[in-house]
Amino acid sequence: MERKIIQVEDKVPFSLLAPLSLQHMFAMFGASVLVPFLFGINPAVVLFMNGVGTLLFILITKGKAPAYLGSSFAFIAPVITLIEKYGQDLGYSYALGGFIAVGFFGCILSLIIYKFGADWINIVLPPAAMGPVVALIGLELAGTAANTAGLFENVSYKLIAGTDTFQQIVTPIDPRNVIVFGVTLITAIFGNVLFKKFFSVIPILIAIIVGYISAFFAGILNFDKVAAAPIFSLPNFSAPQFNLQAILMILPVLLVITSEHIGHQIVTSKIVERNLLQDPGLHRSLFADNFSTMLSGFIGSVPTTTYGENIGVMAVTKVYSVRVIAGAAVLSIVCSFVGTLSELISTIPGPVIGGISFLLYGMIGASGIRIMVDSKVNYGKSRNLTLTSVIFVTGLSGIAVNLGDIQLKGMVLACVVGMILSLLFYIFDKIQITNDREEPDQII
Repeated sequence: MERKIIQVEDKVPFSLLAPLSLQHMFAMFGASVLVPFLFGINPAVVLFMNGVGTLLFILITKGKAPAYLGSSFAFIAPVITLIEKYGQDLGYSYALGGFIAVGFFGCILSLIIYKFGADWINIVLPPAAMGPVVALIGLELAGTAANTAGLFENVSYKLIAGTDTFQQIVTPIDPRNVIVFGVTLITAIFGNVLFKKFFSVIPILIAIIVGYISAFFAGILNFDKVAAAPIFSLPNFSAPQFNLQAILMILPVLLVITSEHIGHQIVTSKIVERNLLQDPGLHRSLFADNFSTMLSGFIGSVPTTTYGENIGVMAVTKVYSVRVIAGAAVLSIVCSFVGTLSELISTIPGPVIGGISFLLYGMIGASGIRIMVDSKVNYGKSRNLTLTSVIFVTGLSGIAVNLGDIQLKGMVLACVVGMILSLLFYIFDKIQITNDREEPDQII
């Protein structure tokens, strides 16, 4: 019997709402708090803004687009550059001004889309291009999941005293990490297939709990910070400063997050089987995403973005209710004020997060393939085969293009290349010089 779908607008009883919301919060937690750790700031303000941003997103999109907003990774490179150049406090305050600028111009872009529509998406990213771009969102993160789980050897170099020679030090993979990762992943896989009734909608949460218990018995948990944390604490709000050079350094990230946002909305549309680009509209979701980023800059948090981990949770559980997402947002806000609780959640070890992400990222990759299948892309046409081939190779090859301090690689570079090729093919088709014009008015 196929698992029942809980649709976007469906109400969920409280007995089910609480565990489903916890499932979403745990799914985003590991990746979302990593960004403030890299920036050297307390993650409490980030948890607060993730929750507020998600609630704003739901409000602005009229409750029609399920999405959880977590910390954006796209800003890491320019922000760390600013911190190294100006110091921790001044550098991050300049970065906050840059977040505001990116969010502001992103809101302007959403208004342009509202004025002129989103039909251009089918021209610059037809299914033969969008499918592989979306697949890359998940596929390029596969290595991140494995790294988070501690499944790679750590190689470092140490200078031998009294010489100019460096000694290579290889830290082997901790077998405890492999065991915890395996327990978590196996629970998620078989839970997704075998669990029934109530348990069939929370396989990810159950996998996290089982993985956490295995981590406890494996001896890789550390509760020192939990014991030292205060029960109640205010998020560490801070004010931005504006520096033109810093703004210009961060502003190109707008291209990255816009591509990422469109990809996520298309993935979610396929999962919930509704065209979210039309209703509530790309202009609403993009505005909400960027408005949240702008607000983050004003209070000292990091930019937000729709989260692939939570899209993966929806794909696995078939629970799309915005009430569940809103519940996760409220829990995140509560955690930001409860020091002990936020620290306890942060003890979830990498092998558990990595085990869950392994499955969720794969689900996103499969969603990209689904786009091509559902759209019945005709690979007898040269343009379609060429588009998909070039995009996959570009995204997986590891090549990068630097625009100042911004690096385009992976899915983002593949998306840009795909857009350029698709637009050129559209022009070639209009001037009737292509060699596969059996259907001259339709480019699939």
